[in-house]
Amino acid sequence: MKKRAAAALCGSAVALASALTAVPPAQAVPGPAPLGAAGPAWKKCGTEEAPTLQCADVQVPLNHADPGGRKITVALARVPHTAGKSLGPLLVNPGGPGGSGVDLAGFVASGLPKSVASRYDVIGFDPRGVGRSRPALNCLPGYFDPVRPDPVPSTSALERTNLERARAFAAACRTQHGDVLPYMDTVSAAKDLEWIRRAVGARKINYLGYSYGTYLGAVYAKLHPDRVRRMVLDSVVDPAGVWYENNLQQDVAFEERHRAFTAWVARHDKVYGLGTDAAGVEAAWYRMRAAVAARPAQDVVGPAELEDLFLPGGYHNGYWPLLARVFSAYAVKGEEAPLVEAYRAVGAVDAAGHNGYSVYTSVMCRDAPWPRDWARWRSDNDAVHRKARFMTWSNAWYNAPCAFWPVKGLKPVDVRNDKLPPVLILQSTGDAATPYAGAVRTHRLLRRSSLVVEEGGGNHGVSLAGNACLDRHLAAYLADGTVPRRTAGEADATCPTLPDPKPAADSTRRFTPSHPWPLPRR
Repeated sequence: MKKRAAAALCGSAVALASALTAVPPAQAVPGPAPLGAAGPAWKKCGTEEAPTLQCADVQVPLNHADPGGRKITVALARVPHTAGKSLGPLLVNPGGPGGSGVDLAGFVASGLPKSVASRYDVIGFDPRGVGRSRPALNCLPGYFDPVRPDPVPSTSALERTNLERARAFAAACRTQHGDVLPYMDTVSAAKDLEWIRRAVGARKINYLGYSYGTYLGAVYAKLHPDRVRRMVLDSVVDPAGVWYENNLQQDVAFEERHRAFTAWVARHDKVYGLGTDAAGVEAAWYRMRAAVAARPAQDVVGPAELEDLFLPGGYHNGYWPLLARVFSAYAVKGEEAPLVEAYRAVGAVDAAGHNGYSVYTSVMCRDAPWPRDWARWRSDNDAVHRKARFMTWSNAWYNAPCAFWPVKGLKPVDVRNDKLPPVLILQSTGDAATPYAGAVRTHRLLRRSSLVVEEGGGNHGVSLAGNACLDRHLAAYLADGTVPRRTAGEADATCPTLPDPKPAADSTRRFTPSHPWPLPRR
């Protein structure tokens, strides 16, 4: 969820311009299809949730500086407009990087008021390397198979083991996808959006991006401000911290969300029996962690897996009842089965997750410079861990392949932009994955943007998630471009947060998030 620099964009643009002007007209290098040319070959691919869904592929250059060279495929899915006059394509992205967007089209189209959705071709897409796009990356299948080493490097042997795993993943990516890795970056993905725009015959695009998708949208807007009609950024990446610093900031924010969870558990002691003191509940959680570190639950859930299981609670408090129940079952009753079942339902990385993680690391590591000296990582993460121990080292190892990445990092993009129409920014104040400061900074960098804040909320991805106030702002903006304007303070409008969930009656009940995509790291 972080940002990149304009120098890389300018260099690519200059190289492309010189290439085009240096080629004789009869041999001009091909670019995106001209408007009015035959567009994607849409085919019916409807589902029960989205019966009118259509799917297609668009070919884009692997290297946008060589548009006549090797092509790769980006998968699309759309819900066509049904109103007489279309407002054009609404491209939607769930974040990640590595999140698949093809299923998001149906979700957004059904979540918006019919009077609004019917005027758009809602188009989801799998960014380069993701899901149904080809090639789809999968560097090292089985990388997340349990039981993994304890993330906290309490001994030099544990640190060496985790370092070897990170180094092996980076090497596997080089072996499997070395020809693609130099082009797995946000700028290249943003340029793919321009090819999609032309392929569907639109003069301008509308865009809704969540999480990392906010950065992708901001980069596209930097490249093509005149091609943006409307843009919504939900749960916004801080452009100043791409990507190393942003991850350290996440650790502190997730600590606060984990403490909010333990405080909620304490308020419901009659249900969970873990005590009425939040600090005492937190201590019980770390005793559970120590227990599964000593003896993994059913040889499946060790400390790394436990952190994977409870991390979604930092993204959305709808997971809290499930997490509290399995926590209670283990800590109070000594039952391992509910913990393992919940891990497999919520925390485990499946085959699609391996693709998502391969794209995540490929984009993160290429997008920006990362420290190559492991001593810097150790020092920084030790310092943060002392005040935020819930996920600091888990997050560090998740990103550690970047210390050994085979492709040099680019410069972050300066997303500052005063040429755009009004952009709508939606953000909760307690978001851990993309902390609030990033939304405020982006609001200032996108000069005419409007910031709508969910006061006191801590969830990530707040639109079309049950908050009627936020959804009214979203619908009004997509209908006619209406945005609120502040009279005081940094937010242009505020919405009350939704109430915390109530305890669940079933200890193994799965929580179905309001958004249909897997939770990304950002």
